[in-house]
Amino acid sequence: MAIQVTYRRTRRLSMRIVKNGDVHVSAPIGMPKKEVERFIEEHREWIAEARKKTYESQKRRADFYNQLPLKTREQADDALRRLKALIEPMVESHAKEMGVKPTIVYYKAMISRWGVCNVRNKSICFSAYLLLLPEWCVEHVVVHELCHLLEPSHNARFHALMDKFFPRWKEARKAAIKRVKIGACSESSEREQARPKVKETRQICKMEEDEDE
Repeated sequence: MAIQVTYRRTRRLSMRIVKNGDVHVSAPIGMPKKEVERFIEEHREWIAEARKKTYESQKRRADFYNQLPLKTREQADDALRRLKALIEPMVESHAKEMGVKPTIVYYKAMISRWGVCNVRNKSICFSAYLLLLPEWCVEHVVVHELCHLLEPSHNARFHALMDKFFPRWKEARKAAIKRVKIGACSESSEREQARPKVKETRQICKMEEDEDE
């Protein structure tokens, strides 16, 4: 386990457990080293528990994606066939309704995102792991990426478009995230300790969370 301390222009002393289990501490510039070390020592028990939960979360996440083997050419070809059969009709239907047309739709074994829209060339890439989600969750991802052809940013206009073309998008997004994290100890853990008012600094401990979009 590595502990990394970074001094920043901040008014609080904070700690987080990153995905690989390391501890990242942020401290206000000028704070004495002994005070930072005391903060770490006081939270040794929390660090151990948080690292355990982070490990379990990452293992469950890996187990989820491992349900779709893509190591051989045969496995990849089968996944591609199933993806096209599932997604292309959705793209055609919603693109027509929305008045957009992607230049190309292709697929990759992405685990960081469910889909990516390149607004410059109007291409859309979908994750092969969408095959592990319920169809209505997949459809939400399709609409999400098509909406980016109308609005590149995740701003109020984008959310309004999602409300219009797929009203249950918030539910679908939560269901997709839950599907990946089923059984995982991935809920955010957070603690706060008040520091002397004269310094107006807080201490915060938390774990990094995964996000799938």
